[in-house]
Amino acid sequence: MGSMEGLFSGFQVAFSIEGILFVFLGVFIGTFIGMMPGLGPISAIAIMIPVTYSMDPALALVMMAGVYYGAVFGGSSSSILLNAPGISGTVATAFDGYPMAQQGKAGKALAIAAIASFTGGTISVILLMLFTPLLASVAVVFGPVEYFALMLMGLTAISSLSDGSTIKAMISAVLGFMAVTIGIDAQTGTQRFTFGNINLLEGIDFLVIALGLFALAEVCILIFNRKDSSGGMSGNIGSLKLSREDVNEMKGPVTRQSFLGFLLGVLPGAGATIASFIAYVTEKRIAKKPEEFGKGSIKGLAAPEAANNAATGGAFVPLLSLGIPGSGTTAVLLGAFLVLGVQPGPLLVQDNPEVFWGIIASMYIGNVFLLVLNLPLIPYIAKVLKVPRPLLISLVIMFSLIGVYAISFNTFDLYILLLFGIAGFLMRIFSFPAAPFILAFILGGMMEQAMRQSLTISNGDWLVFVKSPISATLIGVALLSLIIPLLKRKPAGVRDQKNLDI
Repeated sequence: MGSMEGLFSGFQVAFSIEGILFVFLGVFIGTFIGMMPGLGPISAIAIMIPVTYSMDPALALVMMAGVYYGAVFGGSSSSILLNAPGISGTVATAFDGYPMAQQGKAGKALAIAAIASFTGGTISVILLMLFTPLLASVAVVFGPVEYFALMLMGLTAISSLSDGSTIKAMISAVLGFMAVTIGIDAQTGTQRFTFGNINLLEGIDFLVIALGLFALAEVCILIFNRKDSSGGMSGNIGSLKLSREDVNEMKGPVTRQSFLGFLLGVLPGAGATIASFIAYVTEKRIAKKPEEFGKGSIKGLAAPEAANNAATGGAFVPLLSLGIPGSGTTAVLLGAFLVLGVQPGPLLVQDNPEVFWGIIASMYIGNVFLLVLNLPLIPYIAKVLKVPRPLLISLVIMFSLIGVYAISFNTFDLYILLLFGIAGFLMRIFSFPAAPFILAFILGGMMEQAMRQSLTISNGDWLVFVKSPISATLIGVALLSLIIPLLKRKPAGVRDQKNLDI
């Protein structure tokens, strides 16, 4: 069966009355789960597995897939309006989305996020349909050595995420590395930095840190500046319309980062979170006015939103073609496949073409549903900014506490959340950027595991990282991205002498 014939059979599944209903139901549930900090698509899909046990596998998996990419689509709302990322993949969205909301442009920010998400999701579906077999073979080539080099290249973004002081950014990143090492060492089984507390054996969940450093820290700032009328959120929603200049400004970043996000999503372990961070940093480095990033830049908002939605499509490549989950959500989806009696992998197209192509075809419809569902709701979603500040602060705290408690049902995580909220507040006071902390926490664990696996395979040979052409290229790019900015900076003495000569 060719691609077009398979896609046609997939559209027959997706365009049936039941198919349309389940696609809409999936993206609808996913959108609202994404808006609620802490819930995430993993819990929703896990709950759906026993509910859909007796259903047609194609329809059940179409709905679960809709929950996945629908949650990434909808997660931007809480990031933009409350600085409380709904899911980890929308943390980078808050960097410029929240400042836009503070400037009275919440409507425009949500519209940009919706359009960028739709574009990234649609491009990823097209690429998923055309290049799945080829990209699956590329994903297999990436071993521990290549993953270490990729993570190392991602760490070079730390300097770009600084708010001015590279030293403070590096300190923040070191703290992130320290936080990710807490727990049981996966290779040796020894406890690290748990201080004898059994609650720390499994480490600290990413969402606890993200909500603490962003949501609770913002709450502390609002309380601290309660007498400052200019230091809070603007109740003005602003216009949803995008000017021609706005469209032209976001057109390039959305197109570039849709392709980049999809490619990063193909790599098992990368996912929407890393894709959004790399997209943000890439656009900041190539921008003519990088100083606008972090202050409400359209490019800074559009780039991560296109990348994280494109990455969700890319994550289906290793899942469908190889049976390899690339993230926690796709791991749960893999379990759903097996429970429903479907074996993902190289034979999926032959054995269950209606499932393979049904999921891909449903993504076309699902992305349209998401755009149609979200754009009309923007005025109502944005009205959260008109909620009185005391009530809004209370709601943010409540959603953060409920979201964190729902992860593990452990009250100890609430104390950790409070701790990181205070830490985030102090970082804001003393101008330590939180983004490098988050990036180091995300990459640190995977980087350490890839390095140890590489050294184990090579019997401790450190040259293994430059023997692989892919790894050597990525390490070279990482070094250049660090050296070139330093060469462009003129020494202070040269600038002072030039000023004296004038």
